[in-house]
Order: sequence, then C-alpha cells, then structure tokens
Amino acid sequence: MNQTRNEMDRFAKELIKRAGQTIIKSFDDVLNIETKSNANDLVTNMDKQIERFFVKEIQDKYPDHKILGEEGFGDQVKSLDGTVWIIDPIDGTMNFVHQQRNFAISIGVYEEGEGILGYIYDVVHDELYWASKGEGAYLNDKKLSPLKEVKLEESILALNATWVAPHERIPFEAFTPLVRKARGTRSYGSAALELAYIATGGIDGYMTMRLAPWDVAGGKVIIEEVGGKMTDLSNNPLNLIDSSPVFAGNASLHDEIYTEYLSKYFKS
Repeated sequence: MNQTRNEMDRFAKELIKRAGQTIIKSFDDVLNIETKSNANDLVTNMDKQIERFFVKEIQDKYPDHKILGEEGFGDQVKSLDGTVWIIDPIDGTMNFVHQQRNFAISIGVYEEGEGILGYIYDVVHDELYWASKGEGAYLNDKKLSPLKEVKLEESILALNATWVAPHERIPFEAFTPLVRKARGTRSYGSAALELAYIATGGIDGYMTMRLAPWDVAGGKVIIEEVGGKMTDLSNNPLNLIDSSPVFAGNASLHDEIYTEYLSKYFKS
C-alpha cells in the first residue's frame, strides 16, 4: 500500500471506529425517525449526524476530495473523476431502529473510477471488513481467503422475498428456480452486511433489483479482492453514480446463475 493510500486507510478506519462508538452510545436515546420515499424507507437523526461527521472530517482532511453520501450532506457528484468517498452512514436503518443490530457503516473510496479502499463495519459486533486494492481483504486483522468455487445446489443465496413473489414489474420467474435449487436463502436487511458475508464465503450470491451507490461501493472493493464478481443483473459493470440492480457473488456461481437463469430475463 503506497504512503498516500496507507494514510487514507488509517484515517478512514479511525473515523469509522469513532462513528461506531457514537452509534452505540445512542442506543439508549429516543430516535427521531422520518420516512423518505415510502413508509419502509427510514432515516433517523443518527443517520444524519453520522454522515455530517464523516463529511466534515473528510473535507477538513482532504478538501479536494468529493463525497457522495446517502443523506445528501456531501457533494453533488456527477462522475467518479478524482477521488470520491461514497458513504452510507447506517446501512440497514430499519434494522437499526427495530433491532439495534444487523446494520453497518459502509464506505468506498474511488480514484478515477476505480475502487481503491472499501470498508463495511458491523458496529454491534465490532467487525470491520476492509480491503485495499491489490492488497487483499480482511476481517479486522485476519486476511480473508480467496473464494472457492461452489455449485448452485450447495450455495446459500441472499435475496428479498419480494423478488420471488408475483410482481407486475419484476420478472420473479427468474429468481424462483434459484430459490428451489439452492441449499438455502437468507435476507439480512442490510446490503452492506450481505456483501461482507459474500467476501467471507458465508453467502455465495446476492441479488436485488435496486441499490444505490453507497449501498455497494465499499462491498465491491472487498468482494473483488477475494476473487468475487459484482455486476448488475444484466452482467454489466455496476453504475456507481445512480441506483441499479445488483448481482454479487462467488465468480463461478455468478457466471452459472447468469448464464443458466438470469440471461433469459436480463439482457447484457
């Protein structure tokens, strides 16, 4: 890791741990909960406070860097030119509100469109998944092993039950056979954690119809450092400026699922 990236990595980890401590201390407080696009799209005062914290600290340290954040306190980012921090202060806000677990801080740092640093911090369990491009991926201080090939019938897939129920705008028929053939399915309510679990091999594939850049930016760097693959559902590169469908997983399983199941419904 070069000196500049090493300094950014130390700085990011320090901010993440400080933000995590603030979140933990908030558990006994009364949250101010609002809805955004719909009744299930929640935002709390803590989401906003944590994002403001990241934005201020990053702007003070790196005034020439841009920040794309979920709650809108960063910059109006139209491209990934230069250095861009993509931040989700609390991924899994519904879980944060209802369970006080199964949520994470997610950060990806991109340089000229290429992910160079990725972080997913499971605050409650004090588990930091992180990666620096070309240097491997880690869970805290333990280096993660490259992902091994897995067959669909031996895999665990993560997807929301919504995608396998009849829907007028979603080709649920693409996902139903996968659920039947896979060893099991899971849904944790935090895209960031689901991506982290792919990096450790705890989950083998994750599919969803719509995620924002801050949901996936950190996870993409981590997954690719262990040999995983992350695209949209049409097998195209992810759009990290706008929302898009997402398909992440073990590379061999990703190719099998797209070729044999998804390609009929999602054209590349």
